Amino acid sequence: QVELVESGGGLVQPGGSLRLSCVTSGSIGSIYIMAWYRQAPGKERELVATITPAGRTTYSDPVKGRFTISKDNAKNTVTVYLQMNSLGAEDTAIYYCNRIPAVYSWGQGTQVTVSS
Repeated sequence: QVELVESGGGLVQPGGSLRLSCVTSGSIGSIYIMAWYRQAPGKERELVATITPAGRTTYSDPVKGRFTISKDNAKNTVTVYLQMNSLGAEDTAIYYCNRIPAVYSWGQGTQVTVSS
């Protein structure tokens, strides 16, 4: 059973930054493409960024140039990060991590609220 635990969200003013973390059980981040997703109120969950086992990254157009996905491979776990800069109200959402494709049970996510 793979466990995904997201953290790092919070309330931030427009233009601010946050760094999200996702701790994964096992070594899935070393084997599969990992990703950050987000779901804003009343909207479908959307893909935000991906990172391959080799570290190659992709970003959705709304976050390109502002967000950076990275990962840290430890012996028995992988932590996937999402550095978010220049945040705007449109980034308000619950952020989740998962695989590509998203085959694992979703974690609780971490709430990001951008508001003045």
